[in-house]
Amino acid sequence: MERLLGFLLCFSSFFISATLADWNILNERTKSGLKISLKSYCESWRINVELHNIQDFTVVPEECVSYIGKYVASSQYHVDSERTIEECRLYLSTSCPLKKDGRDAWLFDIDDTLLSTVPYFKKHHFGGEKLNLTSLEGWVSKGKAPALEHSLKFFDELKSTGVQIFLVSSRREHLRSATIDNLVDVGYHGWTRLILRGPDDELNEVQQYKANVRKQLISNGYRIWGIVGDQYSSFEGLPSARRSFKLPNPLYYVS
Repeated sequence: MERLLGFLLCFSSFFISATLADWNILNERTKSGLKISLKSYCESWRINVELHNIQDFTVVPEECVSYIGKYVASSQYHVDSERTIEECRLYLSTSCPLKKDGRDAWLFDIDDTLLSTVPYFKKHHFGGEKLNLTSLEGWVSKGKAPALEHSLKFFDELKSTGVQIFLVSSRREHLRSATIDNLVDVGYHGWTRLILRGPDDELNEVQQYKANVRKQLISNGYRIWGIVGDQYSSFEGLPSARRSFKLPNPLYYVS
């Protein structure tokens, strides 16, 4: 009996291993029978990240790393980002009755909203490696992140309306000087306040930390007309802004 059980266990292990070894996305089909290509599989993965159907991922699927790398270097990524900013402009011009009393406010995230981390992730497998915060902060401290041009133009347009601009980032306080230098070097200036995570904020997830910031601003009398960010954690939680606009980012997930 023991010999038979041993044989069955060995056979089962072999069968599972062989099945996994033979698995190939190019051989798969959807439940409706449609054949899946690698491109369609990875595009579906990316879209469902943006729709927030896929959450809490720690790495980009290995088979999609090349696709994601091509996407963030493509004109499509820039078109997607520009469309987000165009929607911000439309909302601002048609649905924001600004009082211009110094209490109209707009919030921006920083990483992959005002500044791009794509150069960093280009050297780190385009999200295919688990994020190393120490490594990323080391890169951030050099202050070499390029501006996202569409965001920079909208930032300047907002300034001209008299809206108070708050930069609310999950970057930690020790990166303040590097962050300011980087922002100014690529053309951002004139914001009202730069808010970074202090030691007390480390106890909260990013979503709660940013919700707490909004609560404090609203209690100080500000009307938050809009938020631009690349992560849902910039928007979720109460109190909320009147509108939120998400820029594309399939490279990493921040909760």
